[in-house]
Amino acid sequence: MAETATALRTVAHNVRAARTRAGLSLEELSRRAQVSKGALVALEKAQGNPNLATLVRLADTLGISVSALMQGPPEGHIRVVAADAVAPLWTGQRGSEARLMLTTSGPAPVEVWRWQLEPDEEYPSQPHQAGVVETVSVTSGRMTLVLDGTEHTVEAGQTATFHGDTPHLYRGSGTETCSMIMTVHLPPGPASTT
Repeated sequence: MAETATALRTVAHNVRAARTRAGLSLEELSRRAQVSKGALVALEKAQGNPNLATLVRLADTLGISVSALMQGPPEGHIRVVAADAVAPLWTGQRGSEARLMLTTSGPAPVEVWRWQLEPDEEYPSQPHQAGVVETVSVTSGRMTLVLDGTEHTVEAGQTATFHGDTPHLYRGSGTETCSMIMTVHLPPGPASTT
């Protein structure tokens, strides 16, 4: 429980700092990210429980990565993260989960995610900001990737890449759990504020 409170305080600090750097009021960030002002106020006070969709909308609007909202200060020249040390940002009804393992630094950061998708469980994703590219590598099992309504099967040993600015959905396929590593390549610089 203490880890959750610490993580929430970190997110609160990072959202407030990013909003301030972007010169956005709570009202303007609420409008652009399509997150209620009440939820933003609670989040900046380290209250509530933001879900993955909310964090993605805030990060996209602020022009930063989801993990930039979640990570504390750097710990040195190397960071090793164990999957069980990172709480899932999304869990499905059947046991699926997504864990944001880390984000690289620099002008065009990359997020690294670990996903487990149970058969027939799905995660629908809203389109991201222009320039975001996602890559999924299935390490076991099989998944269905739906892009703009078209289904693509990705099996163990296969990798798919696509532009994340279109509606997309991940679904576990077959009879066993699908394990995959996802990278989200963010465009350089802050998101457009127009």
